[in-house]
Amino acid sequence: MFRATTTGWLPDGYRAAVLEFRILGPLEVVGEHGLALRLGGPKQRATLAILLLNANSVVSVERLADDLYSGAAPVTAVTQVQRQVSELRKVLGSASMIETRPPGYVIRVAPDQLDVGRFERLTQEASRAAAHGDSARAATLFRDALRLRRGPPLADLTYAPFAQPSIERLDEIHLSALEGRVDADLAVGRHAEVVGELEQLVAEHPLRERFRAQLMVALYRSGRQAEALAAYRSVRAALVEQFGIEPTAALRDLERAILTHAPSLELSGNEDPLAHLLAGRALLVIATDDDRLEAPLAVAERLAHASERELIVVRLAEDEDDLVRATAGVKRVRASLPVPARTAAFTSADRAADVHRLATAYDAELVLMDAPPGLAGAGVPKDLAATFERSPADVAVATGVVQTGDGIFVPFGGGEHDWAALELASWLSLATRESLVLVGTSADPRGGRRDASRLLADASLAVQRVVGVETESVLAEPSEEGLIAAVGTATIVVVGISERWRRLGIGESRRALVRASRSPILLVHRGPRPGGFAPRGSRTRFTWTVDRSYLQGVSTAAT
Repeated sequence: MFRATTTGWLPDGYRAAVLEFRILGPLEVVGEHGLALRLGGPKQRATLAILLLNANSVVSVERLADDLYSGAAPVTAVTQVQRQVSELRKVLGSASMIETRPPGYVIRVAPDQLDVGRFERLTQEASRAAAHGDSARAATLFRDALRLRRGPPLADLTYAPFAQPSIERLDEIHLSALEGRVDADLAVGRHAEVVGELEQLVAEHPLRERFRAQLMVALYRSGRQAEALAAYRSVRAALVEQFGIEPTAALRDLERAILTHAPSLELSGNEDPLAHLLAGRALLVIATDDDRLEAPLAVAERLAHASERELIVVRLAEDEDDLVRATAGVKRVRASLPVPARTAAFTSADRAADVHRLATAYDAELVLMDAPPGLAGAGVPKDLAATFERSPADVAVATGVVQTGDGIFVPFGGGEHDWAALELASWLSLATRESLVLVGTSADPRGGRRDASRLLADASLAVQRVVGVETESVLAEPSEEGLIAAVGTATIVVVGISERWRRLGIGESRRALVRASRSPILLVHRGPRPGGFAPRGSRTRFTWTVDRSYLQGVSTAAT
């Protein structure tokens, strides 16, 4: 007997020796000869997707149940998860890489078994080729990567809440790869060919600066200087009208280069006219009150000074009366800052939407905000929750001003937002030369749980490999009191929010830290874009720059 698949026919009982997993489009598992395995219903497909989105990392049964049932897991959820995994193993056969690892399951895949892994490898090779001046090869490699996309990512799981952040990240790396491919095309003289495509991309993403700059260069090189300047005026009008902020310095420089027919714009020029755009990624500070600007600004100032990132400070006003105070306040801030910065104030009826537009328009890699009232409550305040959902960049919420202490402490459990916190803390440690201290739990013999030293060691090795920052490790009693005591002397505590923040709020231990810790807290939510120490030019990473596929020893996942 044979059974039909989406791309061919497989005999019953057939199992491919090597499986290929695809998420850049509808979820698909392909064996030898390009024949697709027939997956089960929505729950089975969702289970596989959750495991693949966390490939080579343990996913707890509790998290699987929470994601499968959108935060409303039935009492039989654990049994249902076990059944879905069992059925998946039957479908995948002897090639199945799904292992049982407390407190859940892990799927082991090589980088090239997952289409995202191949995408990242190709885009990295393309970026290296471009850096070495081989633009033709870079364009080819970017095209090869972009061809892996078969449609909207995880198209058959579009409306599953657990998939939304990953879909956004996959869309973001697709756009970044498009930017890289267009750069390469411009470098080899295909400016006339890409004008039409860029006009469509600009229409779809009107505040995405790099597409706009690429269009300006393509039009100029095609002999259409007036249209190139009109493209600049259009984005400037949108930014000034919506935010009261001028375009970035890099885009303004490009306009001046077009006006003066600068030699750098010519195809034979020795300077890339778009080179400064990647270096211009911004740190965006948002505050809703003058008195609550100090905490996020203190962190942003240190990062901007050490990394040469642009600092943008925005005060969101409640009404026109508040706008007068806000405008005067940000002017004082700008005059007092020891680093270059741009400031603005405007009234906002939808703060999350305005943060999203600002972060998109100014290519922010980090959004720093003041802590809203109610952060230590049962749920995440509405405006902040909407910002978490919509921001393209990591969001860090500061509860106090950086103080003098014994270093930057990171309570680390291996969850996605914990990795975002570790990235930011590593970046901050690199900027301030303060020690980086990882905090994990000590053993719980009664609960049969080992200590977190292996997890902390894996994280430490990853940080050393990427940024060269050494870490210290501290094991705390597995209780709220133990955690509070462990971070009591910190300069600042950087911690990821709960993975299930939509239902549980920031998490019990985080709430305890916010309420009782003597140290300032920086709560971090991971966004679609690469984090703080992504290499310059590395814009196409789906996974964190700290590549967790190396962390085979991780044996626990944050809950």
